[in-house]
Amino acid sequence: MFLPKVNFLPSALSLIKAALAVSIIPIVAGINPALSQPTISPCQAPSSGEYLLLVVSPTVTKQQQLRSALPSDLKTVTCKYFNETVTRVGGFNKVDDANRWARYINNVVGLSAIITTRPASTTVTPAVVPSPNTSPAIVPSAALPNQNISYNPRVLGEGFAVLVDYFNRPELAGNLQKVVGGNVGLVSYGERPYLLAVYTTNQSEAYRTLQKLNESGFFALLADGRKVMLLRSVVSYK
Repeated sequence: MFLPKVNFLPSALSLIKAALAVSIIPIVAGINPALSQPTISPCQAPSSGEYLLLVVSPTVTKQQQLRSALPSDLKTVTCKYFNETVTRVGGFNKVDDANRWARYINNVVGLSAIITTRPASTTVTPAVVPSPNTSPAIVPSAALPNQNISYNPRVLGEGFAVLVDYFNRPELAGNLQKVVGGNVGLVSYGERPYLLAVYTTNQSEAYRTLQKLNESGFFALLADGRKVMLLRSVVSYK
């Protein structure tokens, strides 16, 4: 009796592949996802006199969005700041440059940045007399909070000034007073008016205030006190 020839090779290969796949799946499923993620190291402190940005970016997507919006010559590193995952953007020699990039990141990428630095010198000097080319910002009085205390503009001096952009919304002065737990002032910085949340020579205090204000939804900046003109020591809004 003649029987037709049957080729069993393809079926045998299919069975072998299926068996291998079934045996591999439990192994892959058993891998701890945490082990496949790279360990994030604590953020490196800034060099003496360096200003850097710590941009809160907890997800890979946000980190990629940030990097795509920044020029390649800016050094970026993902690291841990306290319990937050942030992108460290360093290499700024001037606080003005760091402030500009912080504003750019906030407006374009929608992420908040904390500005941090290590002073080049720890020497504290008294407030200095304003130089002839330093002048307070001129803005309509209707855009300013109510002003108390006599008008006596002066440069704050060496130290850390934590400023808040109130975007021509004077009512933010009252909200800011509640967050900082005390009076706030009015200053001029970069020919623009800002609310003064804290002026201190204590680096840690300035950083804590910055973090607290960013977490509370304020757009806070860290400025060199030698470039900040105090316009009013106390302001209020009612």
